[in-house]
Amino acid sequence: MTPRELVKAAIAHKPTPRIPYCIDFTSDGEQELRSLIGAKRVSEFVNNDVFQIGPPWWNWHNLGPEWQAHEPPQSRATVFGSGDYQRFVDTVHMIADHGNKYILVMIYGSHFEKAYFARGLENFLADLAGDPPFAQRLLNRIIERNLVMLENILALPEIDGVLLGSDWGTQRDLIMSPHTWQDLIRPGEQREYDLVHSYGKHVWVHSCGKVDKIIPSLVEMGLDVLNPVQPEAMDLATLKDQFGSKLAFWGGLSTQQTLPCGTPAEVKAEARRVKKLMGAGGGYIFGPAQSIQGDVPAANIAALIEAAKEEAE
Repeated sequence: MTPRELVKAAIAHKPTPRIPYCIDFTSDGEQELRSLIGAKRVSEFVNNDVFQIGPPWWNWHNLGPEWQAHEPPQSRATVFGSGDYQRFVDTVHMIADHGNKYILVMIYGSHFEKAYFARGLENFLADLAGDPPFAQRLLNRIIERNLVMLENILALPEIDGVLLGSDWGTQRDLIMSPHTWQDLIRPGEQREYDLVHSYGKHVWVHSCGKVDKIIPSLVEMGLDVLNPVQPEAMDLATLKDQFGSKLAFWGGLSTQQTLPCGTPAEVKAEARRVKKLMGAGGGYIFGPAQSIQGDVPAANIAALIEAAKEEAE
């Protein structure tokens, strides 16, 4: 099977000769790996089954100081677009022609995070609780803009999935009440998921932290893949047992303990355990719970990659 076929089969909970994987890095984590592999290209050494690409997108522009004040602002937030569509299209075509990878469009900070990028986290959490109409207007504006940007890229047949990112959890619980999430966050997310699905693409979501209270809702909404499933925040065995037949997962290997603090042998053992647990019956793309940072020794990164490439027993 090609990497693209592997990932699609895993998402569909079909048997595969090995578990597909996707391992990404921060810039300092990539530099740590370079200390081991020398002049080799990191992308070729890792050889992920998923090719991650950022699309042309948008951001806030020249927001006045009232946007960082405690009271909701009265002015309209201004935005600007960024990125080169032709370069994006050319890159997608090149990867599809030469790599046969699963192509995943990465849109971190797409909704809830986009709102608090404008207001500041504490201010926007106060908006959610104290002025829901304002919070809803801001969230609606973000979704309307997102839908336009998504329409610009979703028609590309080579694109397989879209990752939408907003961190709804801390490591202890949701960052807001489930009721607030259902009322203010879910409707906009649903519009995005429906649009992506209407083009025949998978919906991936990145949300850090303990978000198990809303996973049943994400299943109802048609989510295909949930990331990063942090073992420090949620129990992997429980996730697999309760939702493993309804969702695919990407991530799961500890980036707070095992990767930075373990030995290469411990990294391999943990990787194999997580792959066996989460990969049973399909529905899993192996990877660390977060991007690998510079605190992870190069030998541990190499051990992780070796374990990732192992075929299923």
